[in-house]
Order: sequence, then structure tokens, then C-alpha cells
Amino acid sequence: MTSPVESLVVEEGTEPGESMENLMEMYEESFKRFAEGEVVTGRIISVDRDFVLVDIGYKSEGQIKIHEFRDESGNITAKVGDLVEVMVEWWDDENEMVVLSKEKAAKVKVWEEIKKIHESDGTIEGTITARVKGGFSVDVGVQAFLPGSQADLRPIRNLDELVGKTFEFKILKYNRKRSNIVLSRRVLLEHERETKRAATLSSISEGKIIQGHVKNITEYGVFVDLGGVDGLLHITDISWGRVKHPNELYKIGDPITVKVLNLDVEKERVSLGVKQLSEDPWITAIQKFPVGTRINGKVVSLTDYGAFVELEEGIEGLIHVSEMSWTRKIRHPSKILSVGDRVDAVVLDIKPDNRRISLGMKQVAPNPWDLISEKYPVGTTIEGRIKNITDFGIFIGIDEGIDGLVHISDISWTKRIKHPSDLYKKGDVVQAIVLDIDKDNERFSLGIKQLHEDPWKTVAQRYAVGTIITGTITNLTDFGIFVELEEGVEGLVHVSEISKEKIKTPVGRFNVNDTITAKVMNINTEERRIGLSIKRLEIDDEQALISEYVSSLKPASSEFGEKLRENLQEKFSD
Repeated sequence: MTSPVESLVVEEGTEPGESMENLMEMYEESFKRFAEGEVVTGRIISVDRDFVLVDIGYKSEGQIKIHEFRDESGNITAKVGDLVEVMVEWWDDENEMVVLSKEKAAKVKVWEEIKKIHESDGTIEGTITARVKGGFSVDVGVQAFLPGSQADLRPIRNLDELVGKTFEFKILKYNRKRSNIVLSRRVLLEHERETKRAATLSSISEGKIIQGHVKNITEYGVFVDLGGVDGLLHITDISWGRVKHPNELYKIGDPITVKVLNLDVEKERVSLGVKQLSEDPWITAIQKFPVGTRINGKVVSLTDYGAFVELEEGIEGLIHVSEMSWTRKIRHPSKILSVGDRVDAVVLDIKPDNRRISLGMKQVAPNPWDLISEKYPVGTTIEGRIKNITDFGIFIGIDEGIDGLVHISDISWTKRIKHPSDLYKKGDVVQAIVLDIDKDNERFSLGIKQLHEDPWKTVAQRYAVGTIITGTITNLTDFGIFVELEEGVEGLVHVSEISKEKIKTPVGRFNVNDTITAKVMNINTEERRIGLSIKRLEIDDEQALISEYVSSLKPASSEFGEKLRENLQEKFSD
């Protein structure tokens, strides 16, 4: 029978002595028995349905269950001739078979690697596989635990976004017996941040232009990551123009170029600016926008007192509410403008030192008050529609935006008007005469009564003193009776002129609409007053009767009779 040694083939080119020595070593190796739990390297010699046979140098091959060689898709990865690390699980001497495990060998190697990394203060790569209570499960060859507080530098809002990602980790502690490994990513990030921070602080200086990334956005500014150091870009340093909120211009992660405005190394505070990368537009504003320049700008803001208009980025002008229309009284700019509107305006004043430009909208068109006096000189008769009625008069539309006022006192020469609405209503078309135009105060005065001659001018001719008139009572007061002589012309019978008897009040003795006859006693055209008397009319009537009686008497036959006649005449003449 051929011995195992005799069956071995001597390699070509080997010396006889060396050959024998090698053969003996190989022979002894073939009878070597590995300890259970030991990890060895073998070569795959066959692959069947259930097992993979691996030669580990023993007289009998070891077998591994086929499932240990299936990938995630279920495909077999084992190939004859491949070297593979396996762990000896147990020996079956009776059947001359050894049971091996590829998976357990891999875990043993992982634990050895974990021990080595921990002792050398190294790092290990792992993939976060799932969220668990208090943190994450990480695959580093075996399952490890990553506490939530050690996952990042700051608390993570969306924890699920880390699942499936691969990172480097620091091993905080491990226990092989309990299969417990605790990892940290934060330790590495902190170290990286400190390294970057030191490098960044040593490389930046005031006035330097550097690159960064938007890290966070607030209503007052943008925090920029400069490489381990955060700088603040205040909202006032973003643009020379108006910025309502930084998120209108930036979003987290955006690359950004900034200028270092201020650096405090001890407190690690960095103030940044973007607008400082370009020239202040107000430096050349007075050359670009001298007084009288007509501009077209965009409305960027509205206030109670006016509208702010952007002429160019960084330069805004104010259109005061009083400069929006020549004729309209605008209570609030929102009545005619909206944010975003484009408007034409004229530069009225500019103060670059105060960053102020005053603008006017109405100056774009001619002032209608400059033309109105030429178009409607005093004395011109106009016709217009009543636009408004107030206690003190009526407003008549003349030209677009210009209304003329007929004061209540200029409606009628004679009528006593309590309220203009008693005679007119909104929308009525009326005629009036231009009385006065005050361009400075923008007042246009009209009169309706001036269309006709003042009847009081000729009242003295129509009602001469001593004339007896008949009229209708229009009003009764304690001091007298008002009598209408003609439409709009009234006279007053004072209480003392009602009767020869002493009367305290005419009320109760007369009624409104009663017709009475009286004598004109006096006329004051300036004060528009006519004094009447009923008493004087009665006295005149009595005198006439006495005169007639005296005249009918025969001539006196004696001196006594003549004296009596003269006394009667004197008495009644008084």
C-alpha cells in the first residue's frame, strides 16, 4: 500500500533533501487538527445544492451550509477554487467530517478588528440600517448601537434621513461577550470642526472676501458656514436695497460669497457683508438723479403718509401723499397705488447724506390750477353737475378733479335756505358764475344768485317810504311780524308799530299766512331791511277823518271858535 508521503508529487526543481523535508511537513499538516472556534483559511473544492465543501488541510473536508453563500438577491457567490475564511464549529470524527461557518468566521474577524481599532483609537466604517429606541442600529460587520445624541453635532429633525447612509464612526466602548458596541459620529465631527475652525480663523481677516455656505436663515440675517466657523450676514448687510426677509434671496445650502466686516478671534464672532462687495449707490445718486429728473420706479412699500419707490437697487424715494395728485385729496396711498406697481415721478429734492429722495407723481402732468384761471376767468358762466352737497354749500364739477363751491350764501339773494338739499340734489345740472379762483389754496368759488340782479338794489324804488303795502305774514315772533312783500323780500312790523295800544307780543293776535296792510316807514338796502307800521296807517286814517271833519266846519263866528279849530288841528296832527 502506498503511503501518503509516497503519493505526494515532488515539485520540479526541488533538491532531494529539501523535497523530503517539505513532504514531511505537508504530511504532518494533513493530520493537523484545528481547535473548535478557530478561524482558518480554506479552499472551496465543490459546491452542491445544500453545502459548500472546503479543504482546510485536514484528512477530511469541512462543509458549510449553502445559505451562507447567498447574497441579498439569493444568488450563490461560492466558486470552486476560491479561498475563504471559516470558523471550525465542531468535529465529527466518526464520519470524518468537520462543520465550518463562513459567517461566524467573519464575525470573529470583525470583533478582532473592533478590538484593534478601539485600542489604536481608530475609526470604523458602518451603515445605519434602522432607527431604534434612543438612536440607530449600525452595521459594522456586526450590529452596533449609535445613540441619537452621538449622530450629529446638532439634534436632527428628520431622523429617517440618516437610515441607509454610510459614515465613519468612533468606537466609544464594546463588550464582545454581550455583543455590545457603542459608536459615535459626533466625536469625529467635532474634531473635524475644530480642525477646520482653527484653519479658518488663521486664514481670514477683516476686509477679506471668502466663500461659504448658507447654514441657517432667520428673520434678522443669514448664518454662513465658513469652514468650522459660522459668520453672521445681517439683513442690513445683504443688499443696498430693501430686503423683507433673507429667505427671499437664499436657501440653506446655497454657496455664497461674502466680505469679512468684523472679526473677533477670542469670541469667534465674524460679521459678514454682501452689499459691501459693490459700491454704495448713494455715492453717485446726485449725479444720476438731479432735481427735476423724471424717473420710472417700482413701488416697494406703502405707508399712511406716502409710497416708497425703488429707482434702482439700493436707492428709494418717497412720494408723499400730498404729491400724488393736483386735485384729489388722497387719504391713503393704497387708494391709487399697490406694491409692485410701476410709476412715473419727478425728483423734487435729493439729500444723499441722509439717503433721502423726495418724489412727486403729480408733477408729471401740468398743474390744472395753472390753467383754470385762463380757462374760466372771473365772471364766466359755467354749467356743471352737482357732485356733493354739504351744510355750507354745493360742489359743482368743473374740470376733471376740480370742483367749484357755491356757498349757501351765494345760492339766492332773497330766500332763507336752511340746507342746500332743500333746493338741489346730487347729480343736478346747474349754472353758476365764477366769483373767485384762489390757486394757492386751490379754491374755486361760484355763485348762483349772481346769475340774476339783486332785487334789493331797486327795492327803494318799488317800495318808497310812505308806500302802503299789502302782504302775507310769513313769521311771528315776540318782537314783531314778518311780512312778505314779494318773493324773497320781507318787511318787519315791530311790536311797537302794530297798534296804538301797548302790545307785548303779536303771537295770538295774528296767524301765519294772514294778509295785512301796512305803511313803509324806512328802508335799509345794505342790511336788507324794510320797516313797516300798522299803527302809523291807523293814525293816518284818523288824521284824515279829523281833517275832513275840521274842513267841514263853518268859519268861526268868534275868536274863541277860531282858537278851538286850531287846537284840534294841532292835536291830531301830532
